[in-house]
Amino acid sequence: MQQLVNKEIQMEVVNEVMVNGGGIEKMLVEPPYVAKKRERLQSSISLLKESKEIMEQVMDGIVKINERLHASVLDFNKLPRNLTSVSEAMGAFVQIVGSFKETLQKILIRGELDEYKDDKQMHCNARLAEMLDKLSQDLQSSVNFSENFLVEEMQILEEANGIRLPHFLPHLVFSSLLKRRVNSVSDLPICFVNKVCGYLEIVYVRALMDCCGNYPQLLPSMKKATQNVMGRMKIKFMERVDEMIEMEKMTDYTCDPQFISSYNKLMGNRDLFLDSLNSIYSSRQTLNMEGYLINVKHLYDVSENIRNQAFDLKMRMTAYWKIVLKRMVDYLALQLRFFMQQVVNKEIEAEVVNEVMVNGGGIEKMLAEPPSVAKKRERLQSSISLLKESKEIIEQVMDGIVVTSN
Repeated sequence: MQQLVNKEIQMEVVNEVMVNGGGIEKMLVEPPYVAKKRERLQSSISLLKESKEIMEQVMDGIVKINERLHASVLDFNKLPRNLTSVSEAMGAFVQIVGSFKETLQKILIRGELDEYKDDKQMHCNARLAEMLDKLSQDLQSSVNFSENFLVEEMQILEEANGIRLPHFLPHLVFSSLLKRRVNSVSDLPICFVNKVCGYLEIVYVRALMDCCGNYPQLLPSMKKATQNVMGRMKIKFMERVDEMIEMEKMTDYTCDPQFISSYNKLMGNRDLFLDSLNSIYSSRQTLNMEGYLINVKHLYDVSENIRNQAFDLKMRMTAYWKIVLKRMVDYLALQLRFFMQQVVNKEIEAEVVNEVMVNGGGIEKMLAEPPSVAKKRERLQSSISLLKESKEIIEQVMDGIVVTSN
């Protein structure tokens, strides 16, 4: 624009010199009417620049208003529908219960992750598997193969001693030792049940809040229903755990062929054990058995019969105890999956309906919009109206600027 002005003024000056005369010296002095024209054109350029800046600011303002208007409309559309009849409330309630049940089936039964991609706490199958692995590790750590080798077994043999033929190991000895072992780890399955049920209750409440967040007036009743179901599940689970512990203490049985092969393998160390005891005059006081470093110094003064029976009892219990621990973990895993299926597919829906419809005052409470939702609806409506008016005013101002520029 500035170049066009300069060119136009130069043509005026040349015309003045060449046509009207006056000599080339007049080119050094700008004619008055040319100076006025330059001033007028420069003023027009400044005005156009100012108009352009105003237009850009106005356009930015319109963009920002549109963004806020779009966000407000989205928030307004997310608000729950204002229910006006019992039939509408019943339809909304059925939809909430169905959505809650479907969410639980996804995250607890089918193990789907799409609904809570970035929330690892809600990846339930993975978290429950971690808890089972931790239980298995804690149970395995209860195996003290090398610590005070044969001391506990010799104590059992001493207490079970009686008037009978020697060299015979009565079944009572093995049963007594088994009961001791089971009692020593009985708190671990109970802690596992408490931990799992606490975690599942958190998951249920989180899914519940996500499903009925638009109708917070239902949340207390539905939360109570969830807690009732989880309370019953925990009681039943605890009963199964107590039964499992009692069964393991009452009967020592397995059909697993690994028991015999494991027992025979362990008994294969008997010669090594006896050789270490016969070298009483040597400096050797330890031996390596099944990867464990065992101290046998405290066994030198024990009678041969007691040592042999204690060693046999130790190997028999070691082979059987591995099966018992695996059986405990497998049993708890199966019971957990069974109770989860029962709760999600059969119990939770009926309990929620009963708690809301019978004990919670019915679904009529859904007809009364919560004050917080009503305030938010009013605020969004006011904001949307104000933004629309502001947009119209700015568009009118922009049209006026265009007309003035023209």
